[in-house]
Amino acid sequence: MKLVIITGLSGAGKSQAMKSMEDLGFYCVDNLPPALIPKFAELCIHAQGEIEKIALVIDIRGRRFFDDLFESLDAIKDQGYNYEILFLEASDPVLIKRYKETRRIHPLSPRGRIIEGINAERNRLSELKKNAKYIVDTSNLTSAQLKEEIKKIYMEGETSHNLTIFIQSFGFKKGILLDADLVFDVRFLPNPHYIEELRPFTGNDKQVRDYVMKWPESIQFVEKLNDLIDFLIPYYIKEGKSQLVIGIGCTGGKHRSVTVANILYETLKEKGHRAIINHRDSAIVRE
Repeated sequence: MKLVIITGLSGAGKSQAMKSMEDLGFYCVDNLPPALIPKFAELCIHAQGEIEKIALVIDIRGRRFFDDLFESLDAIKDQGYNYEILFLEASDPVLIKRYKETRRIHPLSPRGRIIEGINAERNRLSELKKNAKYIVDTSNLTSAQLKEEIKKIYMEGETSHNLTIFIQSFGFKKGILLDADLVFDVRFLPNPHYIEELRPFTGNDKQVRDYVMKWPESIQFVEKLNDLIDFLIPYYIKEGKSQLVIGIGCTGGKHRSVTVANILYETLKEKGHRAIINHRDSAIVRE
């Protein structure tokens, strides 16, 4: 029997993750009191093979019952049942935005500021996060992308050290990325905007990509960029980072940045990394 504990920060997408697990054939239970986990696992074991995959959503909604979680996990381990923890998180600004959009009250700060509840929850979940097998940061994920991440982990068996790499092209004239860990400026490359027949197209089109990448400086830059990212990724993983946001910017975010972002994305995927690409200013998103 496979037992997955879904937990993490309130507003990080645990409900969506549970729906995704159901689609993968998991028997899911939301907000089960942790003290009941050993008994529930025993019942499933004796279900004569009818229930082979279980996902339990356990979080601080359980209030004082949540404190029983580690004791219950130790109990099922002593009984010979294996489990793993899927931990979902998101950045403070994203969590605050989600709470305001849904007009929900944070369970740890019913009368105070949302950020106070988030900080308290992070502290309470810190030990649980350390024991997680998979950590997924949903800050930059759509519901569809989160579903795809869950699918990669639990259906395709993909392992990539919990690091998801987000690549985002953008135009400097529309504002720099605020959440990027690394930003690369490709405005020094020859600009297809000044070629009349190329202007209406984007870096997703072959004729633009061929133009951008026909120059020696373009080829050399992409090679050095790939080398740098290859060098950095193991150190981000070593530090326990769950997501890396890479911004590729040009003037308008339509030609050069899209081309380079696509090439970086394709290279990372070929090397087996979990990568997601978004073209902010050309209105094209690909998973």
